[in-house]
Amino acid sequence: MANNLSSLPVTFIRNLSLDPAQHPRGQAHLSAASGLVRVRQRLYVVADDELHLGVFEDSATGADLAPGTLVRLLEGDMPRDKGKRKKAKPDLETLAQLPPLPGCPAGALLALGSGSKPQRETGVLVGLDVHGAPNGRMASVDLAALYAPLRKRFADLNIEGAFVLSGDLLLLHRGNKGDARSACIRYDWNLIAPWLAGLQPQPPGAKSVQLMQLGDVAGVPLGFTDGSAMQGGAWAFSAVAESTDDSYQDGACVGSAIGIVAADGQLRQLQLLAGAPKVEGLVAQSLGSDWVFTLVTDPDDPKTPSQMLHASMALNPV
Repeated sequence: MANNLSSLPVTFIRNLSLDPAQHPRGQAHLSAASGLVRVRQRLYVVADDELHLGVFEDSATGADLAPGTLVRLLEGDMPRDKGKRKKAKPDLETLAQLPPLPGCPAGALLALGSGSKPQRETGVLVGLDVHGAPNGRMASVDLAALYAPLRKRFADLNIEGAFVLSGDLLLLHRGNKGDARSACIRYDWNLIAPWLAGLQPQPPGAKSVQLMQLGDVAGVPLGFTDGSAMQGGAWAFSAVAESTDDSYQDGACVGSAIGIVAADGQLRQLQLLAGAPKVEGLVAQSLGSDWVFTLVTDPDDPKTPSQMLHASMALNPV
């Protein structure tokens, strides 16, 4: 059980502040950070109740940092009412950095809807320039054909993480109290890249689907919320224990954790996060014999800013 694990300290870095004049609803912050990618000195954050991508400076201290900026991903405006916004949102829970692919010679970012509802099956491909900044090329991706086979295995599909590792694109499905199974779903990158670029009409089938049990906190199962590639085929993930029976309703976060999966697919390390922040975005960086994690949170409250946190973990041989 995860309850017996040691607790990993976290350090507050900054709130994900914005210029309210730039935010479509006048907020001075992002409030639902759900996916995180670092490209050089930029941190890109996708939020599940927005139609924009947040762009923030990377810093170890957070001191004197300017507010982030927004890059529009999808057209339209989200309702101001929280309940109406929840029904209408595309639920962009996942952000991945992609290597070069057709039409994007310097790589791209890929934001993915969770797939938990029919209106949440849209992705956005954002081309990057050689400096890691958006180059103006952007394309919508219909995820219905990609998600349909997965929904046959997971009636309550909820894709919350994605990253490229060892020639594969990995998607992370998040379990809940209704179905505790989380899963790592692999696609051959060379087969799925042409589909993402719009050159193939149908996506490839999954290369493998690995079910993963992450333990529980106070009887609430931990489920994936993001993932990040590491060296040698290993990967890191964030997970939360949210007391809800499905992917739609929010619940109390009773625990959160960071884990390491070895190249052979075995869970090798798992540590709870002190204070149980609801971490939904993670990036891993090696620093000597340690791994340093940059994290972002989703407080489930539009009035509360998402936070950027740091944590570090000694890396055991994997």
